Amino acid sequence: MSFRVSRQRLSPSRGSSGAGCIRILLAVGMIAFALFSYFSSKVTNPVTGEDQYISITEEQEIAIGLQSTPEMIQQFDGLDPNSRDQQIVDQVGRNLISSSLASKSDYPFDFHLLADRETINAFALPGGQVFITRALYDQLQTEGQLAGVLAHEIVHVISRHGAEHIAETQLTQGLTGAVILATYDPNNPSSQQTAQVAILIGQLVNMKFGRDDETQADTLGVKIMSQANYDPRAMIELMNILDQSSTGNRPPEFFSTHPNPENRIEKIEEAIQEQFPNGVPEGLIQ
Repeated sequence: MSFRVSRQRLSPSRGSSGAGCIRILLAVGMIAFALFSYFSSKVTNPVTGEDQYISITEEQEIAIGLQSTPEMIQQFDGLDPNSRDQQIVDQVGRNLISSSLASKSDYPFDFHLLADRETINAFALPGGQVFITRALYDQLQTEGQLAGVLAHEIVHVISRHGAEHIAETQLTQGLTGAVILATYDPNNPSSQQTAQVAILIGQLVNMKFGRDDETQADTLGVKIMSQANYDPRAMIELMNILDQSSTGNRPPEFFSTHPNPENRIEKIEEAIQEQFPNGVPEGLIQ
């Protein structure tokens, strides 16, 4: 009788151990697949010359942007009805693309002035869809400052930051999913904490990638502005405007994806110095 009881007690333990081994093996397979998929997606950006890990094609980027545009327009109160201001945004955007390294890109750029008067923001979708809110547009004082906003967003597109972020997200999702599978035990509630930590780590990694992208968009944006005959010092003026407008309620979008303006000015100044080592010439569009 005692022998049977002993066998009954040991069976769940063996079953639990076997399930744990299976989870670990599956997790190892998930990690291997995620790493292989990511590192085998290396490509060279034809515009910036950088090596990147990207899992989708340019055509897919364009499709994603076009499909997401109506939702973005709706989310920010629709398109702004002021056709004159929309024409200004279009003209500055076209100037930047036609007269800079952005002209090497095949993306069909389209610029949208959104009606949102509350959210100070500008952003770009993969494939060339660029947006600026009325709230930010009204804060701008010169054409050069508008060029600074649009040049920054154009860089996000030609640098394929969105596609790069998709690949990075797929990698972190694969790795964190493997950690969760290997460590989570439905019979052990404390293992939930390990799973939550794994998810948090993945989110922090992606946040870092986003901030690095913002820095590149600023510095390469300086080059695009200069090539299009805009005074890149307007980018510094833009940072000061953003800094002043952030006193109070800063939009969540700005807080989550952009470094603070005061931390960006130094990098912008370095980029201007590199572009114009003998000083910014006269006659550029302010």
